[in-house]
Amino acid sequence: MPRTPEETFRRLLDLLLAKDMDAIADLFAQDGTAEFPFAEGSSPTRLTGREAVRAYLAGYPERMDVRAIPSVTVHHTRRPDTIVVEFTAEGRTVRTGEPYRLDYVTVIATRDGLITHYRDYWNPLAAAAAGGGLPELLGELRTQDAR
Repeated sequence: MPRTPEETFRRLLDLLLAKDMDAIADLFAQDGTAEFPFAEGSSPTRLTGREAVRAYLAGYPERMDVRAIPSVTVHHTRRPDTIVVEFTAEGRTVRTGEPYRLDYVTVIATRDGLITHYRDYWNPLAAAAAGGGLPELLGELRTQDAR
């Protein structure tokens, strides 16, 4: 029997803590999509296909060292294949060594235990600060505002 959307997401979190990005990509359907509506700077806002997700995740543990997921709240929807999850990730930024704590809201749809659509909302300013890239992000925003 395929995993439920919640089981799939909890597996994703376990793999994130294990730093197994390839296995996370394998949780996506071949044609699955990932959207990041609040992506900052040159980060993509949409990925299409498992291999695009795999490429996006490559090297993630060398940038962000996720050490704990202290809070997970799953909201079930009227659609049995879709959940909304609020969660918090804690760890340290590899580049700066600084600790971080980020809150996320994620919408996940699955089919046969694989992610068909993943939409991830986070605070871009907090993410940039955690990654040591806040000055660059603010510079990009100023440049866009000047246009």
